[in-house]
Amino acid sequence: MNNQDLARFKLSRTDTQGSPKRRWWIVAGALLLAGAVLFMARGGKSTVETVTVGSAYPSQGYAMLNATGYVTANRRAAVASKGSGRLEWLGVEEGSAVKQGDIIARLENKDMQANVNQSQANVRAAQAKREQARAEWKDAQAALLRAKDLLGKNFIAPSAYDTALARNDKAHAAVSMASAEIKMAEAGLRGSQVAYGYTLIRAPFDGVVLTKHANVGDVITPFASASESKGAVVTLADMTTLEVEVDVSESSLHKVSVNQPCEILLDAIPDARFRGEVSRIVPTVDRAKATVLVKVRFIDKDSRVLPDMSAKVAFLTQAIDPTQNKPVVALTKKALTQRDGQAVVFVVDMGRVKQTRITPGNAIGDLIEIKAGLKGGETVVINPASDLKEGARVKTSVK
Repeated sequence: MNNQDLARFKLSRTDTQGSPKRRWWIVAGALLLAGAVLFMARGGKSTVETVTVGSAYPSQGYAMLNATGYVTANRRAAVASKGSGRLEWLGVEEGSAVKQGDIIARLENKDMQANVNQSQANVRAAQAKREQARAEWKDAQAALLRAKDLLGKNFIAPSAYDTALARNDKAHAAVSMASAEIKMAEAGLRGSQVAYGYTLIRAPFDGVVLTKHANVGDVITPFASASESKGAVVTLADMTTLEVEVDVSESSLHKVSVNQPCEILLDAIPDARFRGEVSRIVPTVDRAKATVLVKVRFIDKDSRVLPDMSAKVAFLTQAIDPTQNKPVVALTKKALTQRDGQAVVFVVDMGRVKQTRITPGNAIGDLIEIKAGLKGGETVVINPASDLKEGARVKTSVK
């Protein structure tokens, strides 16, 4: 092989490096390829903010002021006896329902019962005495008539007639005295019955026993002045007079008025909301807290509501009817957007978005009611981008 043949295998320096323009396209292509590989490695996902579809009550859109407080009974009493004695019988426990006039406890009363029996005997004796006096008066009247007739015929002396007349008057006075004695005996009977009644502790109104303060054997005194004695036997509350007491700041008092509609939410019954209204505003300001006590009565009655439950009260701009007392599907307005003239949201499912058509309803504060299209619990995109499309892969960021 000669030099001419070897020359054919020699590479040109210009061929290996190429032109500068060609080298630029090669670099650009490599960068594009690297970007595509990186994009594919990341899955082609864009990050979006999401929120979970929840529920709301229509009344939330009418709330103008919120306050917290406690359930109390407007009619509540510590039931005690006016008399003193040892508790002999107690017929109620905590939670017992009683009617007005029911005997709920009894003190030892054998001495009082004996006084009643004696007073009843005195009344019977006075009544018997009056019957005797009436019989004597009847006999005296008959004798007076006979004497009058005989005197007219001059068969007796005038003195005999005067004697018959005096006897009649005396018998009549005896009847009057016997009647007065009956009244006095009856008054004594009533007094002993009242004293006996003090030993019977009765319910002053229909209600439920909240607290039991004494047990059988305890000494009960009206003012619990004796050592180890008890004043009240039980605490009774009328459950039909339950209301909520809340403190409203002075600066917000102008938003509250008597008979204003309210909604009551109890911590113990979170799945229920109760209608109420302002019953009265106590005309006294607490200087330490700069608040005014407002009392809200229940319109909706429920046996689950108990005194001293913690409560939240929303003062409303308008009353709500029972049909609005149920939660509805609601969503922040930021999740709604328009596509082809229709209200839609983008639901995130398995890392992809699904365009879902909805039927919006009334606004509830910052939320909006969803009448159709969502059931609640879905994850939806908020502030969706204008180029977000059906089926796009996304990474979620919960707000």
